[in-house]
Amino acid sequence: MEQLIYLDGNLVERDQAKLSVYDHGLLYGDGVFEGIRAYHGRVFRLDQHIKRLIRSARAIMLDIPLSHEELVEATVETCRANDIRDGYIRLVVTRGVGDLGLDPRKCSDPSVFIIAANIQLYPKELYETGLPLITCSTRRNSPASLDPGIKSLNYLNNILAKIECIQADVEEGIMLTNGGMVSECTGDNIFVVSDGELVTPPVEAGILDGITRTAVIECAQAEGITVSERMFPITEVYTADECFLTGTAAELVPVVRVDGRSIGDGKPGETTRRLLNRFRDLTESEGTPIYD
Repeated sequence: MEQLIYLDGNLVERDQAKLSVYDHGLLYGDGVFEGIRAYHGRVFRLDQHIKRLIRSARAIMLDIPLSHEELVEATVETCRANDIRDGYIRLVVTRGVGDLGLDPRKCSDPSVFIIAANIQLYPKELYETGLPLITCSTRRNSPASLDPGIKSLNYLNNILAKIECIQADVEEGIMLTNGGMVSECTGDNIFVVSDGELVTPPVEAGILDGITRTAVIECAQAEGITVSERMFPITEVYTADECFLTGTAAELVPVVRVDGRSIGDGKPGETTRRLLNRFRDLTESEGTPIYD
């Protein structure tokens, strides 16, 4: 089956889904996006993703040419056209075609495209055995310079940290704030479990306030687990009982080693397993239907 891409109101074959080299999304990373998951024929928390996309666009004065309802319909239509039941969706809005200058006023027509495809970020066995991580030397962008709530197309900060992970032969790495506190990973939020308490960095640490992150916090609260959003140093990760990452593509994946140090007993912990099971139950019961 030929993959179909939604592009500015039309479903086109993958090879025909093209943007101008003068698009400011390409030239300057001037645009916003959302990564969204579909489970069991439903799009998980689609309304929340669309709301965040619209907030990001408003923050950079980018007018999306579709309403909230139209974005929902376009996303569902793209999934249906590609027979997606379990998969990953990338919804992107670029500033559109301009010139070689920075002035966004030269871009009159923003572009919207949606890709719906299958994805498996981490091998299945890592959800049973856990990930090793490193601490990256690349620091997270300061919130004073760029609001992390804007999910923009400029991911160079994360890519530089990802290159460090590749060179260290690990899948992910922890990024620190300029002050040396834990922020997030190159593509995921991070949690630790210490003495029964679930701890994750706050938005002020320069993190993206992830949709999956929020869902996992809700799962923890439903399980009666105390959740704390606060700053903490990397040593608190080293000495934690458990550690795991969350993200749209990653879902919830355990961490068993950081910088060569075993976390807890070096195996995925009981709290992590409980939350992973509860999150998977949530994805089975919640979402916008793709098929009637």
